[in-house]
Amino acid sequence: MTGFETTLVRPRPAAPRRRLPRLPLRRAVAAVTAALALMVALAGQPALAQGEAFQTSVPAAFLMDVNTGSVLYEKNADQQIQPGTLVKVMTAAVVFAELKAGKITLDTPFIVSVDAWRRGGGPSGTAAMFAEVKKPIAVRELLAGAIVVSGNDAALTLAEGVAGSEGEFVAKMNAAGAQMGLTRSHFTNATGFEDPAQLSTARDLAVLAQTIIRTYPEYYSIFSQPGIDWNRIKQRNRNVLLSANIGADGLQVGWLKEAGYHALGSAVRGNHHLVVVTLGAKTEKQRLDETRKLLDWGFDSFKERQLFPGGAEIARAQVFGGEQTSVPLVAHGPVELLVSRGSQERISAKVVYRGPLRAPVASDVEVGRLEIYRGTTKVLEVPLFTAREVGPGTLVTKARDGVFTLFGDSVRSGVHSLVAMIRR
Repeated sequence: MTGFETTLVRPRPAAPRRRLPRLPLRRAVAAVTAALALMVALAGQPALAQGEAFQTSVPAAFLMDVNTGSVLYEKNADQQIQPGTLVKVMTAAVVFAELKAGKITLDTPFIVSVDAWRRGGGPSGTAAMFAEVKKPIAVRELLAGAIVVSGNDAALTLAEGVAGSEGEFVAKMNAAGAQMGLTRSHFTNATGFEDPAQLSTARDLAVLAQTIIRTYPEYYSIFSQPGIDWNRIKQRNRNVLLSANIGADGLQVGWLKEAGYHALGSAVRGNHHLVVVTLGAKTEKQRLDETRKLLDWGFDSFKERQLFPGGAEIARAQVFGGEQTSVPLVAHGPVELLVSRGSQERISAKVVYRGPLRAPVASDVEVGRLEIYRGTTKVLEVPLFTAREVGPGTLVTKARDGVFTLFGDSVRSGVHSLVAMIRR
């Protein structure tokens, strides 16, 4: 069995995405963090999840569980590198968003421009679906052309059809990336053509893949389409992971002379669904071998543990001037983490919010986050929401809270004792 303990610490004062009104204090209100010390007691080998035993020869790599968001492995995960044709995954994400919003349909025709044909089609000598210039092609065919065979003509035609120009489409790509939390990515074209200013990271690419899998399941199956037959030319899916017998079900592989061989893959075995990123391999063989090794290790080495059941109170946030002095914080659904099989892992966690909150407090408002770490590596972050409303208090309670706030956290720390058990 495993237990949680709490201590009071002061984290960075990061504001939540949806802010409640702040108190008019002379000093910044310190965030209150419940630091949870967790030891997963499993007899066996050292904690592989911290990278002590497993190693990969590629320059950068990342492995993440799709369902829980648990980070299983990382190596130079935030190192920026040109992503090459993996950019087309973001191109697809923007088109998927347009489809989901009803702005276009899979049957909407886009015209292949002279520029798209010349820079990305047959005359370019690059990967192409061989679209005919000035001819209409339905979005569903263009998506297959861009995703399945990495057609640059298809990607450019999608960009121009959605936004009017590639430049305007790139603005949509960067806006979508920011919304997803891709903090170290910058896109400059829709194809992945070489550009020193176009950069991403293993972590960002994994988040991008996870977002697509979760948000657009109705379109994700395009990535596993075996091939296309267009303009009397048959082409097979360029993603070599799909035929490697590793459980892969989609996304992209690519290559750039300056950056090397990349893979952004998704694989399913049993109830587990992993996203893998390997960047900068020297050869196609190294890319496939290292991607396979990382997936095999991930599927074999981890099992799921529930930290908190759905609806469980994870912490309490202080409330200033309310009918109640605190409000419970909960997650949307159960909080689950993949932990190593046969190992002893030291896992720490903290609940962070900017407070105290000011009454009235609405129900189901995001005010903080639960952060879980293996060592110094953050492996999971879960938004926390208010579990109920807290109405305004009386003049007496407001005066009392004002005195407490004036004298600081030593008077009213608001640290809520958490106890949670994990069954072996």
